[in-house]
Amino acid sequence: MNTERYFIIYKPVNMVSQFISSHAVRLLGDLAFDFPEGTHAIGRLDQHSEGLLLLTTNKKITKLLFQGEKPHTRTYLVQVKNKVSKETVELLSNGIEISASNGEKYMTNPCLVKLVNKPQYITDAETPLHPNAEHSWLEISLTEGKFHQVRKMVAAVHHKCIRLIRTSIEDIDIKNLLPREVKEVDEQYFFEKLKL
Repeated sequence: MNTERYFIIYKPVNMVSQFISSHAVRLLGDLAFDFPEGTHAIGRLDQHSEGLLLLTTNKKITKLLFQGEKPHTRTYLVQVKNKVSKETVELLSNGIEISASNGEKYMTNPCLVKLVNKPQYITDAETPLHPNAEHSWLEISLTEGKFHQVRKMVAAVHHKCIRLIRTSIEDIDIKNLLPREVKEVDEQYFFEKLKL
């Protein structure tokens, strides 16, 4: 009998993607859910980002999902300051130069970028932008995940990132989850939806 467990959560902003930290930060253990021992996050969302985070007790999943032969699509909803032009969308779609963690430059792979309206299932932020401030929402789908890549991509086209929300990984999304909500799913569902 399989004893591994699988969880889908909507990580809120200002929470780190881990259970233990030497810093005074909000942790996954602060969520109102009794996770079993050995639960860990698959990949990360930085403290200032929110949205879909996958958790499991299965140690093999991170390698399968992020280091396997087949790349897996992640989709982000990004609110940026000021209006984004069609030319900027094209620049981001075709690949853009960003700084890598070692100080070198990195050219991102082509990806799917489109201007969108804020979906109804996304609630207002804890620190909302002033209602009169000009902004745009972008949906960015990519298969790579360099350090702070999406934030660096929008910065490279001179737009400040206000909110960054991961909405899906392959066919698992946060549409039916509220911030801080946890949903447990079975292994078959997890593997099928992630195309593993």
